[in-house]
Amino acid sequence: MLETTQWINDYFDESSDAIMIFKDTELIVSNHMAHELQEELHMNPKYLVEIADSSVKQKFSSTDDCFNCIIQNKMKQISIPITLAKDMPHPLPYFMIYNVIDAEEHVFSLTLKNRGTINRMDQLAQQRKLTQYVNRAYEDERKRISEDLHDSIAQGVYSAIMGVRRIGDQNISQDEFNKLTEIVQSQLNDTLTEVKRMALDVRPSVLDSFGLLAALRVLAKRLQENSGVTIDVIGNADTSHLSNDIQSVFYRIAQEAINNALNHANADEISILVVSHDHFITLEVIDDGEGFDVPAHQVFNGHSLGLMNMNERVKALNGAFNIKSTKNEGTTVTVKFPVA
Repeated sequence: MLETTQWINDYFDESSDAIMIFKDTELIVSNHMAHELQEELHMNPKYLVEIADSSVKQKFSSTDDCFNCIIQNKMKQISIPITLAKDMPHPLPYFMIYNVIDAEEHVFSLTLKNRGTINRMDQLAQQRKLTQYVNRAYEDERKRISEDLHDSIAQGVYSAIMGVRRIGDQNISQDEFNKLTEIVQSQLNDTLTEVKRMALDVRPSVLDSFGLLAALRVLAKRLQENSGVTIDVIGNADTSHLSNDIQSVFYRIAQEAINNALNHANADEISILVVSHDHFITLEVIDDGEGFDVPAHQVFNGHSLGLMNMNERVKALNGAFNIKSTKNEGTTVTVKFPVA
């Protein structure tokens, strides 16, 4: 028991947060960090109590007994943004946690947590989550490519091999030989077409050779020929200064948005707009399809990149992503990246 008490005391005193415990308005005990803050800022602990009382009154009630008002509202803890050393060159932003310890004895604690540290921890957590989404997207793409290779390319090559073996049979007639040759040639042509399609889906060579706009026009032409839906690329923005990563993300999102419109929205017309401004460049994919409920679809769906992963790919490169959609009025997907 004594050892446990010592552990608690050590944790209290060595905490990176400033912790002060009060009875009524009198400071009973404070840890090392709280002592340092008081000495460095010449801070009166009762000043913090007054701020806490004022915040609780504003939040809950106009009663004079602030401590009772927080208890009556059945809350043991509230968080209060506070800035210390306002008159210094570098003010210190904190969250002050007002925590009721013993309601009957009017004992409570005030804990000062550095907002900058909390924000950095939130950013790190968000970055980890973002990395997970992006990795998940890449893995899903690899899985799709693997399935295409197995189900389409491998089967096509295997069928061609079987045909070649039959051609090598000495007992077949000239007519059978000619027919088998045509079949094998057709199978290999189909397989070659499929390989080219996969190469375009993975990364079109025109994107590297001629840039984003040219790649988008090739994409639009190919999908328009396959679907019969009118797809236009509008804009003469200079994208040559964009990094390969940003151009790839622009292309992928245009590809995903168009495929969504073709497969799910029954669109008759799709427009791709690429517009550059002084400090940013935007891509918009606008369709006249059925529209959908955006919040209900902003999750990873397990079969494609999905809207969530489109968003995460953009955020990973410090861009902004937005979807607007209205039932029976179409959908607009917008991506914006800052440029120097």
